[in-house]
Amino acid sequence: MILLPFYVDDIIKTALNEDINYIDSTADLLIPEDSISSAYFVAKASGVVAGLEVALRVFTILDPDMKIECSFKDGDEVKNGDIIAEFTGRTRLMLKAERTALNILQHMSGIATYTNKCVKLVEGTNASIADTRKTLPGLRALQKYAVTAGGGRNHRYNLTDAAMLKDNHIDAYGGITAAVNALRKKAGHMLQIEVETRTLEEVQEAVSCGVNVIMLDNMDCPTMAEAVKLVNGRAKLEASGNITLDNITEVAKTGIDIISLGALTHSVQAFDISMKFRS
Repeated sequence: MILLPFYVDDIIKTALNEDINYIDSTADLLIPEDSISSAYFVAKASGVVAGLEVALRVFTILDPDMKIECSFKDGDEVKNGDIIAEFTGRTRLMLKAERTALNILQHMSGIATYTNKCVKLVEGTNASIADTRKTLPGLRALQKYAVTAGGGRNHRYNLTDAAMLKDNHIDAYGGITAAVNALRKKAGHMLQIEVETRTLEEVQEAVSCGVNVIMLDNMDCPTMAEAVKLVNGRAKLEASGNITLDNITEVAKTGIDIISLGALTHSVQAFDISMKFRS
């Protein structure tokens, strides 16, 4: 996944406008305008880095002459104490950029780190780890990018990417078969269809309709294993709901193709990274 520069810059400028407003009442009044300093990002835990270029762009937007050297790149694993990047530039501007840059880097690295834990727990199985649309407004591309940096894959980016008949769509329309048939009459030939199912009977109905992906919603592992046998490769199977680090390996061993987790983005813990000045 590629983050487009204009999208990144818009997010950063919005964040800086929110944080700085008119002046920095500390740095602008305390630090001489011509002061130059060197600082660095240091990891305070072990995990996977994501969003480094985005975070460092905060500095170069404020100070285009900032000199930056990176020791790691997005997707790399770091250990507690590792120096991730070093930079030299105008002290005032560096201090203004600090919080915004760290907010981005800590959040994206937290997503990548949690995703990577999930990916490692399903190694050796058929399952891939995917995100969901449970993202923060305005930050979806950053969050989904961080998932890929951690070794995961992206589910649909938005409602246009694929037709996904969830329980409320199905209940509102009057059943899986009726909803799929009605959708096919209007959809273009490129549109994939996914159906959310709650029982093995619904799985059978969905596969009979010839859908592309079947979501197994909040099913236990024995039921998911039965669904794998029932479908027998005729559609991709996605497990979703109440999946944690404690049970994800067991879920993967049922033979499903995709494990989607809202927790990758909606409630992930920030990765601990600090900015320190060189004395």
